[in-house]
Amino acid sequence: MLILLTTGAPAQTDTAPVPAAAAPEEPTTQTVKIGFLRTYERTLALSALDIPPADIGLAGATVAIADNNTTGSFMGQNFTLDVTTLAPGDDVAQPAQDMLASGIHYIVTDLSPDDTLAVADLAKSQNALVLNAGATDDRLRGEGCRANMLHTAPSRAMLTDGLAQYLMWKQWRNWALVEGDHENDQLFAEALKRSAKKFGGKIVAEKIFADKGGARATDSGQALVQRQIPVFLQDLPEHDVLLVADESEVFGSYVPWRTWLPRPVAGTAGLQPGSWHPASEQWGGAQIQNRFVDVAGRRMESKDMQVWTAIRVIGEAASRTQSVDPATIDAFIKGPDFTVAAFKGQRLTFRDWDWQLRQPVLLGTEASVVSASPQEGFLHRVSELDTLGVDRPETACQMGE
Repeated sequence: MLILLTTGAPAQTDTAPVPAAAAPEEPTTQTVKIGFLRTYERTLALSALDIPPADIGLAGATVAIADNNTTGSFMGQNFTLDVTTLAPGDDVAQPAQDMLASGIHYIVTDLSPDDTLAVADLAKSQNALVLNAGATDDRLRGEGCRANMLHTAPSRAMLTDGLAQYLMWKQWRNWALVEGDHENDQLFAEALKRSAKKFGGKIVAEKIFADKGGARATDSGQALVQRQIPVFLQDLPEHDVLLVADESEVFGSYVPWRTWLPRPVAGTAGLQPGSWHPASEQWGGAQIQNRFVDVAGRRMESKDMQVWTAIRVIGEAASRTQSVDPATIDAFIKGPDFTVAAFKGQRLTFRDWDWQLRQPVLLGTEASVVSASPQEGFLHRVSELDTLGVDRPETACQMGE
């Protein structure tokens, strides 16, 4: 057999070299900037236990940003927080302008009513949103409302309506009212009187406790208070409950257990309405309380919850829309499908006539939650939560875009 052996270059083929596999691209993270503009000053209170902590509200913001980023990490969203703390009376215009200039579209506020309005008006020129987490004045939801200002803080009307519903549910219908002489005291007293008229309570007498100054903590203080408060209340007619309107902390904490008649006390002292309570653990509240304690070393107060909710509103809308575009997020927050969970037994929504967040009102004493309003039997054709505060037919809000 003849075998022929040949040599030469290997045959050419048309197959090109296979390039190395490209590394997968890292997902792009998009950022949502949130500002928190607050005032804080350590103020005196009749009880040292009632002095607001230095991180009031701020601790709620810290927990909320962490919660937003936990969800956002799965969606390529990152949330940042820019905090400015002012003393009461400081000008808010420059800090607000600085936030807006830095690209912040959402400013959460814990400010006085006038400063809240000032920030909202500055933000309007940039089409930015302000979320009021501190001011309870009803005029911010009424004649002073703004299209770019939403409220996670309850109004005074919501708070006093929640209290009034419970008193009527208990059939304690006759109320005596004692109020301070400062503006906020008078506003709370007016809200109580409005709630009485709304739900059928009767204010049988009204007294004003004048602020005459003087030391709030002296060696003889308790003895003087024990003698003076009952005498001051001695001439009140028969009543079921004594209502206190003392947001200024001049006398209210002295009233429970020192009344002339043995009567329950409610309002800014005794049984108090709020958006939250440090003892609240229902509806999953133990979860947020535990996380909050880990961060702040204390229990969650109402203002902490209001700030937490404001920041979670933004995070919830960004998550649901899968977008960080401000126009998309804003439209969703103001739209009919938006809800936010806040450990209150139901998902919360905004009223589209004044941008107030619908929410239950918790009624509590120093140590416990006594009840939550709206109470059983108080019905509404849209939402039972709209029995708390100013309803659509009553609103003085006429906001324009």
